[in-house]
Order: sequence, then C-alpha cells, then structure tokens
Amino acid sequence: MALIPSQILRIAILLSYFSILCHYKALDMPARQTYGGSWKFLTFIDLVIQAVFFALCVLIDVSSLMTRASENREQERQLRKLISLRDWMLAVLAFPFGVFVVFTFWSLYLYDRELIYPKLLDNFIPQWLNHGMHTTVLPFIIIEMRTTRHRYPSRSCGLAAVCCFGMGYILWTYWVHQVTGMWVYPILERITSLGRFLFFAVLSAVLCVFYVLGEILNSYIWDQPHTAKVKGE
Repeated sequence: MALIPSQILRIAILLSYFSILCHYKALDMPARQTYGGSWKFLTFIDLVIQAVFFALCVLIDVSSLMTRASENREQERQLRKLISLRDWMLAVLAFPFGVFVVFTFWSLYLYDRELIYPKLLDNFIPQWLNHGMHTTVLPFIIIEMRTTRHRYPSRSCGLAAVCCFGMGYILWTYWVHQVTGMWVYPILERITSLGRFLFFAVLSAVLCVFYVLGEILNSYIWDQPHTAKVKGE
C-alpha cells in the first residue's frame, strides 16, 4: 500500500499549482503589462496546463467515488470520457511540455541565465517561486505517471498534436514580436532570422523526443510483465 494515497497527492499538487499561479499573478513585473501579458511565456502556459490537468485528475477521483456508489451507467460513460481526456492531456500536453519547460529553462540558465531568465527578475520572483515554475513540474508529473496508468494515443496522432501545439506557440511568439517589436525571450534578440528558425526547429524536435520518452516511460512502468512482477513481490 502506498504511504500516501494517490488521491491525496493529486489534491496536494493541485493546491500547490493554485498557490504558484496566485503568487505569480500577484507579481508586479513590467513584462506582464505589455501585449500578451503572462500568456507570452511558455512557463505560464505550462503552469495553466498542469493546473487544469491535475484539476481534471481530482475531478475524476471524485466522480469515481460517486459512480461506484450509484452504479449509474450514464455516469460511468461520462467518467470514461473524462479518463480518456485525462490520458490524452497527459500524453500530449502535461508530460512533454512540462519536461520541455524544465529541460530548456535549466539548460539555458546554466549556460547563460541572461538568455532566458535575466538576473533582474530576481528582484521580482523569489527563488521558491522560480523552482515552483521551473523545477517541481517534473517530479509532480512523474508522480502522476507512476501512480496511475494512462493510455497513450497512437504515436502518429500524439506527435501530430504535440507539433500543432508547439507550432501554435511559435507562431504566437512571432505575432507578439510583430505587434510589440520585441521578442519574448532575450535569446531570440541575439540570434539572426536563420538562427531563430534553426533554434525553433531544434526545440520542436526536442519536444517530440519528450513525447516519445513519456510514451516509453509509461509503457515501462505499466507493461504487463513489470506489473505482474511488482504484484508478485
């Protein structure tokens, strides 16, 4: 038996995301006052994705208890739809984008933080909030994947959806630049047009790799031989 029930873990994670979002929205940062507001930043979009995902997980937990008590077939059908949505959201959004944000942020931060997170931001964002946005996302999503089995879509459909969302954000970034004349991230200011194209191409490939990694990890955790061995121990 798990030390902490998965339902309690999901509620705790959801509350932590609400806390992070509330504290972030309370910050008085100049960048948030410009066109696009917080929605310019992939970190903020990812936080919203994670919060919505875990809210859906909690809703499913509550609905499961209600369905088990009532044994209503219509409720069971609706519950299966919610579970399918949850699994799709983890596969296409929560896992790949969550891991992507953590990986790209800390890689660029360690190389040269001014490219992604200028030191000036330390005056606005406390360290604990920075880690809440860019670090804890990874262990939280791993915990969810480890405690609950998720069904992935076909790889072609999943990758197509991931690429569509990734391309949507890239186009949004270009549109913000078109309107304001400024790039969302400092690194985009320092490279040429060709460099930006290659930069986005490489990051898109990395995002696809993280989708496949999530699929492989989910399969490793929940494949039948492995599961049977764990149950038999």
